[in-house]
Amino acid sequence: MAQDVIDHTCRRVGIQYRGGRPGYSDGELARLVAAARSDVAAIRDRIRTAESLVSAHEQASGSLEDGRYDALTLADMARSGVVPRPPGIDGEFRVTRRALASQLFLTIPDLAPLMALLVAVTGRNVETIKELPHEHKILESRAVEVRLVKRRRRGRWFDTATWDIGPPGKELDYPGGLYLLLRELTSRSRTFSDSTSVWSVWRNGHLRGLQGAEEHYDPFARDLSALAIRWTVWRDQHQLQADALEGAEPEPLEVSTNRIKTSTDVRRTKQLGGHLPSAARSNTVPVLFGNYLRGDPTVAEWAQDIVATAVSEAESNALAAHRRALQIAGGALHVRSPASGPEDDDMPAPHPAAEAAWTTCVDADSHPATGNTCRASFLDCFHCGNCVITPDHLPGLLGLLDALATRRQQLPEGDWWKKYGPTWAAIHHDILPKFSRSEITVAADKKTTDSLLDLVETPWETV
Repeated sequence: MAQDVIDHTCRRVGIQYRGGRPGYSDGELARLVAAARSDVAAIRDRIRTAESLVSAHEQASGSLEDGRYDALTLADMARSGVVPRPPGIDGEFRVTRRALASQLFLTIPDLAPLMALLVAVTGRNVETIKELPHEHKILESRAVEVRLVKRRRRGRWFDTATWDIGPPGKELDYPGGLYLLLRELTSRSRTFSDSTSVWSVWRNGHLRGLQGAEEHYDPFARDLSALAIRWTVWRDQHQLQADALEGAEPEPLEVSTNRIKTSTDVRRTKQLGGHLPSAARSNTVPVLFGNYLRGDPTVAEWAQDIVATAVSEAESNALAAHRRALQIAGGALHVRSPASGPEDDDMPAPHPAAEAAWTTCVDADSHPATGNTCRASFLDCFHCGNCVITPDHLPGLLGLLDALATRRQQLPEGDWWKKYGPTWAAIHHDILPKFSRSEITVAADKKTTDSLLDLVETPWETV
């Protein structure tokens, strides 16, 4: 093989995270979760009402009417799992039969709101939700412990989740309570499907030649994507709309469990102050950031606010440190600029040998704070009353600012502000404002790449 081919194949290629879809706005998420919670509450009430009728029938050994289906029919369905075939043409027959089955069992249309609410409340991927087991542990009647599995991970991936059950009647707001409710709603169907997961639904299987208990099954047992949940149908039932831009008509909301999870990850990360190791509940930190947080506009806006606040605080602290040091060492810098008028005319002219790295020193043999020969760093000249700055120093100062900007990319932000922040603040707040824009423009054309910063720092500081 030619050497240039070998060289080409040996190149290091960085991993690029493509990122996922952004999450929902607060309004979109609130509307979506409210619709899911409303439907799940209706499913809960529907099945519990039918179970009450079955229980009353078994206790009374009689016939009770519920206004649509009598208790005897429901009791037979509960015992055998067989949904009777009402008369009617094929289309009406399927709708009527599914409505009858839905009194006691989950049906496929119930999956959309259940999936949406489970992802929103637990913060887990939809693949993990599809793998929820029916086996669990109750911890002191306050939490439920569930072993989770994510089938798409290589070698299978397991995790143990501990979820709050919450107070009675609030099961739709707590992950543990919602899990136990789901287990309750599928318990009848699981006795006929022998599902090992918590999922078991009834399907209209007469067109597939399925009869009786065969119509109960785990829709995710063979393939997590085998069943296509009709999100658009559920969305249209609730008329869910995306936030509209100003002057534009609202569009239908795209319902995606991945976007729901992104939204929950974003809000949890914000609640934890942006600390990714704490926010990474079900993913590694790189996956959480690369696939869920990086492309989300809510995160970007929040992060910009956080960074802007942090930088503002760091700049204020650096300026305060500069002012404190200057107060101890003379009280003020001496900036001589035509733009600011004559200043310090009574100050004796400094000796030529007193030139410092970027400024001029009035008396290097008598530091204002100690009265002794100055032993401070040249960066400390910016906090000393002996410091004199003229237009001739501007090109060097602008070069120093460029060098400080380069160091900022090489050091952690906190270390940079601690080491160079007071110098940066002194130049920006106490020196450059004393010169005109034209003076700074002329000096910028004369500035050279600063090499003094490496020389004035002690070797052990730059290793």
